[in-house]
Amino acid sequence: MMKKITRRLSMTLLLIGAFITTSETISGVEAKTIADWIYDKTSMVGSYEKQSAYTYEENKYKANALFYKTLSRQTQALTQISSQETVVNGNAQTLETAFDWSKYPSHTVLATGYTAGYESTGKKPGHPSYGITYSGVKVKRDLYSTIAADLNVFPIGTILFIPGYGYGVVADKGGAIRGNRLDLYYKTVEDVYHSWGKKTLSVYVIKRGNGKLTEEELTLLNENKAMQVFRQQYIGLKSS
Repeated sequence: MMKKITRRLSMTLLLIGAFITTSETISGVEAKTIADWIYDKTSMVGSYEKQSAYTYEENKYKANALFYKTLSRQTQALTQISSQETVVNGNAQTLETAFDWSKYPSHTVLATGYTAGYESTGKKPGHPSYGITYSGVKVKRDLYSTIAADLNVFPIGTILFIPGYGYGVVADKGGAIRGNRLDLYYKTVEDVYHSWGKKTLSVYVIKRGNGKLTEEELTLLNENKAMQVFRQQYIGLKSS
């Protein structure tokens, strides 16, 4: 009886071995892989009972799904700002090209330069009104500089954008400034000749003045945080 049982058990084992060998030959899947797969499936059943031990990283299918979702996202345009210019997607922009000035009213003017000195105002250092504009503020060369204009055309406080010069705030007037003429403030006579001279060009009216201008208003304009990236273009000049 024992011999029969032993013989049948041996035959059964031989059949199982033959079956496994044939399966590996046909499918290319090792028996160990099948065993691991069965183990994973049985162990996964228990994992549902322990949610704290189950993460997206452990679930390869969900991890892959999250990965493929990221492929459809578009990369945002990179904007970098330096101390002197704005770089958008690698393209350098000056103040002249950073904004659409065409949306502002334009005027063609003859613009010259002037200083606070005797050659422009007839006043010398030490004079009580030396460097003081008609509006009462001190002359300034900055991102927003003081300029002189015909107050019938551009009232005190008017803000103009002047290509190649920056923003000009009307703070002064002059005997020779009539009609569409401007005088742009520079610190020295040398700066006037080297940086500007005399030009006919289109300027843009950013804001029309109400006839008044204070030192506080001018300071706030020049210290506007959003404009500091462009300010260095002007206060970094010799005339600053």
